Amino acid sequence: LEAQGIETQFAGASVAGISFNTQLQQDLVRAEIIAIPVTLILLVFIFGGVVAAAVPVAVGALAVAGALTVLRVFTEFTDISSFAINVASLLGLGLAIDYGLFVVSRFREELRKGSDGHEAARRTVLTAGRTIAFSGLLLICAFAGMLVFPQAIIRSLGYGAMAAVGCAAILSLTAVPAVLAILGPRINAITWSRTASDRGEERAHRLWGGIVTRVMRRPVVVAAVITGGLLIMASPLLKTTLGEVSYTALPADDPARVAYETLTDDFRSTGDSATLVLTGDTARPDGPAINSVITAARAVDGVADVRFGTASGNFVVIDATFASGVDSTEQQELVKEIRAIPQPDGTTLTVGGAAALVLDGNTAIMNWLPVMLAIMVGSTLVLLFLAFGSVVLPVKAVAMAALSMAATFGALTFIFQEGNGASLLGVTPAPLEATFVVLILAVVFGLSTDYEVFLMSRMVEARTAGATTEEAVLVGAQRTGRIVTAAALILIIVTGAFAVSGLSIMRFVGVGMILALIIDATIIRMLLVPSLVKLMGEANWWAPAWMKRVHAKVGIGH
Repeated sequence: LEAQGIETQFAGASVAGISFNTQLQQDLVRAEIIAIPVTLILLVFIFGGVVAAAVPVAVGALAVAGALTVLRVFTEFTDISSFAINVASLLGLGLAIDYGLFVVSRFREELRKGSDGHEAARRTVLTAGRTIAFSGLLLICAFAGMLVFPQAIIRSLGYGAMAAVGCAAILSLTAVPAVLAILGPRINAITWSRTASDRGEERAHRLWGGIVTRVMRRPVVVAAVITGGLLIMASPLLKTTLGEVSYTALPADDPARVAYETLTDDFRSTGDSATLVLTGDTARPDGPAINSVITAARAVDGVADVRFGTASGNFVVIDATFASGVDSTEQQELVKEIRAIPQPDGTTLTVGGAAALVLDGNTAIMNWLPVMLAIMVGSTLVLLFLAFGSVVLPVKAVAMAALSMAATFGALTFIFQEGNGASLLGVTPAPLEATFVVLILAVVFGLSTDYEVFLMSRMVEARTAGATTEEAVLVGAQRTGRIVTAAALILIIVTGAFAVSGLSIMRFVGVGMILALIIDATIIRMLLVPSLVKLMGEANWWAPAWMKRVHAKVGIGH
């Protein structure tokens, strides 16, 4: 709808929604165009061969297709946010490649020990496969905690993440071993050097073995320095406030954002407001009752204008426009003050509007967040008990995940809320969007315990074979250091596409995942965990007799 010689701009929730969806589609296409070839090149260098590198990438593509198919089925029964498509696609791609990396690496290790293709595939499933199964269950339980929230968008993000994890794990436990059994030694085909991968493994063993050996010489110093540094990094978390997805999440030149800014800057009456509904118990409120509410609302500091809106049946609507410059956090406080206005006799006063929705949504999130955390922590403890046959190791894993989450959110608050370096990312400082805070919590917790499983499983294997605690730590670091680092790097590449998104909320997700992966896969997993395991000594492996019996049947080391 345009007129000759007149500039036309369009704003509103529907227009902004179209802009969000368009940007998300562009981001997803760009992410996959960049991530898949870059990841393939990286895997070729890691494995030293094309065939070995191609297997995880092919599984990643299949996992994306599977996750999107699952989401399509879910749309028949529930609402699915467009954000869930991006989350499912990138998580599915990243996790499937990571799992494929672990499986192919273990398969080649078994081949080097002299096994034929079928036996190597069988041994791989019994070891790395069982680890992946526990890892997938841990991640699914982490994301299942998102299903307790009343907001459909949070639940749909949970569905998307669970679909991605499930498809990645199932394919890695079925399709990948089948392909490897067929390929056998041909997994090492198309290499520029038959010994390139072996030399890489040897270098990785020396590197991580040397680092861990030095860590275990001074475990108290290492643990104290790293823990103190991460707690300092987490300190901005004390200032965190929750907000909403708004037009400021769109690029500065997006037409929907430009139109919205024109309205709020030049037409104050169209600014953010609260909607007051005054309902009579038996009849429409009379003039004195309406005037008393309007007068009280005008007296609230931060309210610029109050006007009678409309009336119907036994209720009247009153619009209270907020003053310009009042940010979203202050608007939520104003809603609380307006809700505290005394209700005239025989009436009920309720308050709605965008700010009220944000306030109620964030309140619901804070109310249900402890339930989500309880689900994540409880399920993780149970699964890790089964995996490791120990009481101490699961508790330590949860503590490490909590430390990783705190440090990550401290950094996100420092950047996205307080604005330090926000200009470099092209984002507008604002309170952290509550929905994506929940998503990052689940992702960081899940990935943290995920890498813990891969590291500790090799330690448990070595311990079961008769190694001392120090020897088990060394074996675990040597066997998984290169793979965990490579897996984290691959996930950084895949999810890094979020960090260059045109939407600030997706940049929040991307930067959060990158920070979490760097902190967890290197600082915590390869430095802090070995120092703590060394300090705890034999206590690491303690468990009641009944737990040992359960572990003997289903544990990773058996």
